[in-house]
Amino acid sequence: MKYRNTILSMSVFALAVVASSGAIAQATMSGGKMGDMKMGDMKMQQSAEVAAMADGEVRKVDREAGKITIKHGAIKALDMPPMTMVFQVRDPALLGKVQKGDRVKFKAAMSGGAMVVTEVEVVK
Repeated sequence: MKYRNTILSMSVFALAVVASSGAIAQATMSGGKMGDMKMGDMKMQQSAEVAAMADGEVRKVDREAGKITIKHGAIKALDMPPMTMVFQVRDPALLGKVQKGDRVKFKAAMSGGAMVVTEVEVVK
């Protein structure tokens, strides 16, 4: 009985720690009193966002189908190894920014069972 009470107490404590850390993170990101962002913090956040973008080379742009073929490096956000694949694009206007042979940085996500490019920028 004593062992079970100890395990129960430890579990409740662990859940409280996890819940409070989530609340702190949310308050920090939403600009609450616990986390008024300074200019240096904003630069770090922007750097993390750029780092989340994958590198690639455009192999084909199919404006009619709303698809782009990219030979890309690892996409860490999706735990995907380097390969060449066809992506749909969230916004067809993105296809007007690129052409075959362009080196790009891009973000992709799973949407409705398909890989979708959500952002793309040409690297110069």
